[in-house]
Amino acid sequence: MEKNRILDAFCNTICLTIITILLSSCNLPRIIVFHDPLTPEEHINLGVSYENKGELDAALKEYETASKKSQIAYLYMGNIYFQKNDFVNAEKYYRKAIKKTDDPLAYNNLAWLYYTMDTKLQEAEKLARKAVELSPDSVDFKDTLDRIIEKRGYAR
Repeated sequence: MEKNRILDAFCNTICLTIITILLSSCNLPRIIVFHDPLTPEEHINLGVSYENKGELDAALKEYETASKKSQIAYLYMGNIYFQKNDFVNAEKYYRKAIKKTDDPLAYNNLAWLYYTMDTKLQEAEKLARKAVELSPDSVDFKDTLDRIIEKRGYAR
C-alpha cells in the first residue's frame, strides 16, 4: 500500500510536470494589429471594381475603409446608396462629401438625386448651379442643371 502511494505521488508529479511543460510551450493569446497595406485611393479603386461588377456591399466596405483617410470616399458611398435606392443615406453622404470636399460631382449628384425623386427642386437647381460654377466645362453638370430647370418650369 505504501508502494502505491509513492507510485501515485510519482505519477502525479510526472503528470503535473508534463502539463506544465506543455502549457509553458503554448503562446498566450496576443492582440495583433494588422497594417492595412492599401492606400485610401487603392481602396476606392477596389470599390469601383466591385461596383462595376454589381457587388455593391463589397464596394461600400471599401469606400468606408477609404473614408477614414480620404473624404472623397463619401461621394462614392453616396453613389452606392443611390444605386441601392436608399435615398436617405445617399443624401447624407452627398452632403458629407460637399461639406468635406466641395467636389462639384457631389453637388451634381445630390442635385440629380433630388431631380430623380422629384423633390426639393429649388435646392436641386442651386446645387446644380454650384456644380456648373465649380466645373464650367462639364457637359454632364450643365445637362443636370438644364433638366432641373425644365422640370421646375413645368412644375410652376
